[in-house]
Amino acid sequence: MRKIPAELCVKCKGYKLLCGLPSCPIMSRFRSLVNVARVLSSKDVITGSTPPSGIVGEKGYPNVRVIIGVPPEVTGAQAKEFEDPKGWWGRKSLDEIIELRSSLVSAVIENVKVNDPWKLYEKEISLAVASKDPVQTEVISKSNIVPKLRFDGVLVPRGPSLKAEEVKVDENPKLSKKVESLIFDDVKAEDSVIELYQAGEDVYSIVPSLSMGLLGRRKNRKLVPTRWAITAVDSIIGRHLLRKIQFFPEVNDITVYHSAYLGNRFFVVLFPSKYRGVWVEIWHPMSLWADEVTVVDLYENFWGEYDMLDGGYMAARLSVLEYLYNNVRQAGFVIVREVTKEYFAPVGNWHIRETVRRAMRNPIFKAGSLEEALKEVQSRLLVKVNLFEIPSVKKLVAQKEITGYFTKSDRTDRAV
Repeated sequence: MRKIPAELCVKCKGYKLLCGLPSCPIMSRFRSLVNVARVLSSKDVITGSTPPSGIVGEKGYPNVRVIIGVPPEVTGAQAKEFEDPKGWWGRKSLDEIIELRSSLVSAVIENVKVNDPWKLYEKEISLAVASKDPVQTEVISKSNIVPKLRFDGVLVPRGPSLKAEEVKVDENPKLSKKVESLIFDDVKAEDSVIELYQAGEDVYSIVPSLSMGLLGRRKNRKLVPTRWAITAVDSIIGRHLLRKIQFFPEVNDITVYHSAYLGNRFFVVLFPSKYRGVWVEIWHPMSLWADEVTVVDLYENFWGEYDMLDGGYMAARLSVLEYLYNNVRQAGFVIVREVTKEYFAPVGNWHIRETVRRAMRNPIFKAGSLEEALKEVQSRLLVKVNLFEIPSVKKLVAQKEITGYFTKSDRTDRAV
């Protein structure tokens, strides 16, 4: 049997199938080991409030599965806890998140045509998924519950599943006024995403609206697989912020920021520069995707062009762009993600976005040079890695701008 390079596994994270195999052997093995411990009663009808929770699959596209999450017998505000990434951060452990998701039944609606989102809209299923509050829902089953968890590098874990004969929405979904207006407007999907963000909606409320086909030109609306929608929303908002940031003055100082959660440690270095970015992922031995120290990286230039599309980077990048936009500054940056063996199960990339958001509130070191800042980060890593030998970091450090020949006071004067 051929050996698959660990670097390829880290880039793939189980869903891109870069190795050429029909399914990820690591994820298959992991799923077989982690079954739902709690025995769910075998009922023909399951009732509860969807948190809301909805996933549009990509397998079989353009005929896909739509999955609605319902916690049996849990209703009202209590159901919110089953899908609440922002609320989970810092409060829930990996075990607690898995326990919550193991109690959320996934009702699978099969063979949904992506170019006909109106059928779900007419039954208010798509509206329930985009609701601000939990919505009372009834699932009529046509199969027994499959007591397994599905894990993913981008999506939150999916609980035990059943094939749904019918999903009934028994309560009026409550949408934000902006989402309601855009459902009836004829606006491009990208413009709708930006309008929602500017109106104060967060990624976690925009993604369901896009994924369920509620946004875009009315004649062109489609269901969007949720995995694609997450990265698309991060990318669209990021591109919008970048266009603004590129005209802002540069930061004056070189600062290292830090935060950690769920066995993931993040360091962000901001330095005076026109916009450019580097992403470095360092996976410990025996962590989820690697059996040895494994490093992957990418480089993004001033124009927002990057080596490869990585959902984790797009989530982290958005948090840095938000910080720069809110502080009316632009900068070069290096984001280092160190993944320890404590991260034993993938729970989606929401924790990347949220942990980097927290990191940007937590400066830990001021440096006199980019090299000094990177050495400081390197000294704090839990495994031995030479950051300066990583291709994207080498490229960054080697690039000498004309601003490098000015003193710090000169840069300050020009910024003012």
